[in-house]
Amino acid sequence: MLSPSASDKEAFITAVAEAAAAVAASYSDSSAFSGMDPYALREEIAGLPFLPEEGIGWDEALRRVKETILPHMLRTWSPSYMPHLHSPALIESIAAEVIIAAFNSSMDSWDQGPAATEIEVKTVNELCTLFGYSGGDGVFTSGGSQSNISAAVCARDWWIGRNGGWDVKKKGLPDTWRRLRMYASGISHFSFDKAAHLMGLGYDAVVKLPIDSRCAIDTEEAERIIERDKADGYLPFMIAATIGTTDFGSIDDIAELRRIADRHGMYLHADAAYGSGAILSSYASRIGDLSLADSITVDFHKMFLLPISASALLVRDSSVLDAFQLHADYLNREEDEEDGYINLVGKSMQTTRRFDALKVCISFMMRGRNGYREMMDRAIGNAEHFYGRISSDSSFIAPVAPSLSSVVFAIDSDDETNKRIRRRLLSEGIVIGQTVFQGRTMLKFTLLNPALTHEHIDGLIERIKELAEELR
Repeated sequence: MLSPSASDKEAFITAVAEAAAAVAASYSDSSAFSGMDPYALREEIAGLPFLPEEGIGWDEALRRVKETILPHMLRTWSPSYMPHLHSPALIESIAAEVIIAAFNSSMDSWDQGPAATEIEVKTVNELCTLFGYSGGDGVFTSGGSQSNISAAVCARDWWIGRNGGWDVKKKGLPDTWRRLRMYASGISHFSFDKAAHLMGLGYDAVVKLPIDSRCAIDTEEAERIIERDKADGYLPFMIAATIGTTDFGSIDDIAELRRIADRHGMYLHADAAYGSGAILSSYASRIGDLSLADSITVDFHKMFLLPISASALLVRDSSVLDAFQLHADYLNREEDEEDGYINLVGKSMQTTRRFDALKVCISFMMRGRNGYREMMDRAIGNAEHFYGRISSDSSFIAPVAPSLSSVVFAIDSDDETNKRIRRRLLSEGIVIGQTVFQGRTMLKFTLLNPALTHEHIDGLIERIKELAEELR
């Protein structure tokens, strides 16, 4: 491990350099995957020693990794990788990961990460300004799911506290808990269902709202549903606006949902895990004014192109984070706060957390607004190019124009042909997505990689058409 000794420092430098060289050497072509089937890969992995009686040492361990693991790792930086909201990582952010791991700071108390704590606080404050919160607050999380679940907990406690003064933290859920309802798009992220389960409300407490032809919430129908539920004795406490759905990248109308939330005394959360990155693009107006929401989920390991994990929950009113405040003598001592020491454990459902804010800080400093704008514009522009090509080609079905960088489509054939196309591409090292729309199997390009060119996209279109002819 690292220590002040020269030999330990040298071992650290050598190990990091050799690991970096091994990663670089493993990438000799443009494929995203080796194409090995799961049974063969499982057999390869099964041959690795897990916990031998005597350790095999760094050199031998690295040799095994280079021979058995790295050739079959998914290369997110490949232009042929486009199935999910799973981005390539900027080089400087990978270097930041080395720093994060080496110092191994924990973000629960100031004395476990002094500079790390101050950087997270500064980063959160700057993000609040970027998204239009004046005097807001926030906390880094492990990902969009944790940010959304945290927002739902905050919303529940906020609403119950306002409507009867009940203290959920001390007393648990009130007797009326079975009537609590939260609302989200019919194609919203499953983390809201998970949140309802973890909060003791159950999946039935999540009302899925109908969507319009753009795959965004039908706000007129949404209000009718909320009014009907209230008339039936239910207690609507939260609406979740999705700013970039997982499949379509579709964007709910945040201004209209704010009006509905205010009319019914509800909390409005913006799940902008995907779409938040567009705020730095030339297409920022597409996502609407996110400052209208009471809280915002931001994921940096999607459009912002940072390594997993890196997400944040931003809140307009810092007091809603009190849902996670709990005093522990060994962490957040009262005298620390009085003397200026910030202990972040009281803002998070986690205790130990990584110093993920460093990746954001370094990449934002290095790239600046213009650098990020160029990358974001290229990603969204690629989606528009792809949609333009396939929407004018009778071989394809493309039901929804992209708002961000995702395009759902299909070859105009049966479901089985589309499924087989995806599998054939996977065996060729080309990884694309598959989903279902209106009961039909669809394919999906999620175009986060700014290195992707129109020529590469055009080549993929032709390859898909060739496979469709072969498989018919």
